[in-house]
Amino acid sequence: MCGISGWVDYGRDLRRERETVQAMTDTMACRGPDAEGMWLTPHAAFGHRRLAIIDIEGGRQPMTADAGGEVVAALTYSGEVYNFRELRAELTRSGHRFRTQSDTEVVLEAYLEWGEDFVSRLNGMYAFAIWDARREELLLVRDRMGIKPLYYYPTANGVLFGSEPKAILANPLAERVVDADGLREILAFVKTPESAVFRGMYEVRPGQVVKVRREGLSKRRYWRLEAREHTDDLQTTIRTVRELLDDIVERQLISDVPLCTLLSGGLDSSAVTALAARALAGQGGVRSFSVDFAGYSENFQADDMRDTPDTPYVHDVVRHVGSDHTDIVLDSADLMDPAVRAAVLRARDLPLGIGDMDTSLYLLFKAIRGHSTVALSGESADEVFGGYRWFHDPEAVNSGTFPWLAMRGQTGLSTRGEFLNEELLRKLDIPAYRADSYQRALAEVPRVPGETGLQKRMREVSYLHLTRFVQILLDRKDRMSMAVGLEVRVPFCDHRLVEYVFNAPWAMKTFDGHEKSLLRAATADVLPRSVVERRKVPYPSTQDPAYERALRAEVTRVLDGSPAIGCLVDAGKVRTILDQPLGAVSLQGARTSLEGILQINAWLGAYDVRLAI
Repeated sequence: MCGISGWVDYGRDLRRERETVQAMTDTMACRGPDAEGMWLTPHAAFGHRRLAIIDIEGGRQPMTADAGGEVVAALTYSGEVYNFRELRAELTRSGHRFRTQSDTEVVLEAYLEWGEDFVSRLNGMYAFAIWDARREELLLVRDRMGIKPLYYYPTANGVLFGSEPKAILANPLAERVVDADGLREILAFVKTPESAVFRGMYEVRPGQVVKVRREGLSKRRYWRLEAREHTDDLQTTIRTVRELLDDIVERQLISDVPLCTLLSGGLDSSAVTALAARALAGQGGVRSFSVDFAGYSENFQADDMRDTPDTPYVHDVVRHVGSDHTDIVLDSADLMDPAVRAAVLRARDLPLGIGDMDTSLYLLFKAIRGHSTVALSGESADEVFGGYRWFHDPEAVNSGTFPWLAMRGQTGLSTRGEFLNEELLRKLDIPAYRADSYQRALAEVPRVPGETGLQKRMREVSYLHLTRFVQILLDRKDRMSMAVGLEVRVPFCDHRLVEYVFNAPWAMKTFDGHEKSLLRAATADVLPRSVVERRKVPYPSTQDPAYERALRAEVTRVLDGSPAIGCLVDAGKVRTILDQPLGAVSLQGARTSLEGILQINAWLGAYDVRLAI
């Protein structure tokens, strides 16, 4: 896993732009603490920061391929291709000779052998750029599910690109302007494909290839979800899900550095941990980590989304699978530490956090990085198998909007932006922006002829989650983990599993009356009964009253002294929240609103953002 950056310009000699390319690359230092490299030619310049995972010595980048003593192609690459060994063997049979053991070289040689269509052969998470020196054209490629980020900024004579917006913003050609649509994207809690918030900047869409030539820029999708009739019966479907998961987890355990799993005691992470433990049984087993907060059990209050703490279930799994486990206990005071919050904002580039989740994930990953370099996560199982509470709430399902926004009182996801002043609320009209985004998403949904009623609607709901909601969570996971040099892999985002389960009927996905029925049935034999029977609960947030007091105090300070946020918010609305009794702000909606104020205020200052609204 790495950080990439680059610049293509057909109107200047980029060999003279070393300092600028170095500055762009330096912004990716956290993503790649092990090595750095640059490659400069007249019209293409690549930068790379490396987190070494496979072939520690041989995978240095940017990597070039030569023919007749001249460079014919260059690659700067972030990610992992899990089937690189099979591809390497196939390429070897075709006459290719390899200098390294890395998947990086396989990607480069695969392009030379099969052209840009080679991307359909890749199984993994990746974002990369290839410069074809023969054609003088650039390819920007992102994995099917969007696990790894990739952004670009078209210029008059080419393009800037990077793993994160900060790499692009380090180039003086990029403006730090956010217009009304950019602000809407921040506040609406929808994920508009290709939107990058900053005006003129775009995100490569999952499963997309962006091609840059002298004649201009073009885009094409090499993968998208397709609707097919599911002909397997229930038992065959359960067996297929398990076979896929066994293969996926085994593939994703490949690493030349220490590896672990993230364990919450929920079904998803427990299944990954159990399958990893089985696969590594002859190699010393698996290491696992969980998160808790100091005093969490004492302060715990059950609500509609969470009825029990995670720790008892975590320990049930540890005993059952025999993992080498560590509980990471966070101090709630660290969540308000200015240095930590600044690091989180720097990692995110945008004020997109949900309450304190970004901060706690950052601290968790930082602690894990002291022991492991790679972690397997249970992220995205809820989107694939239908785990969230709103999948099973008829009112949310039929609300006429994104279901996660319909659970207003329970998630806080729809409350972002409600603290704005009335003039700005009218100008932005966030409900209209959400409605337009929703209709655009629905128009993309693939259909099976004759599908009606609940099955038709649940296909739509699944599609919305697999193309919108999951992007929000994958971006958070990537940014917080890579900020500390930790590679997090996501087995449930393997496209083979996603394609298969997407087409399974909703009645089959809930055949036992519970959420994620297929996953539960497919992995029940490797899990303790307590976890098999546990209902879905969200990622934990601290319930420490001291955190709430500190949050209130910081918002009050910012409200009284910051002209940046003062011109955006309605102070009266904010003070109404602050005047609630201690304990009320622990509710997700109020906490998300207050955290949002702090995040936006810090972002406007740290990124020198010019609002054009």
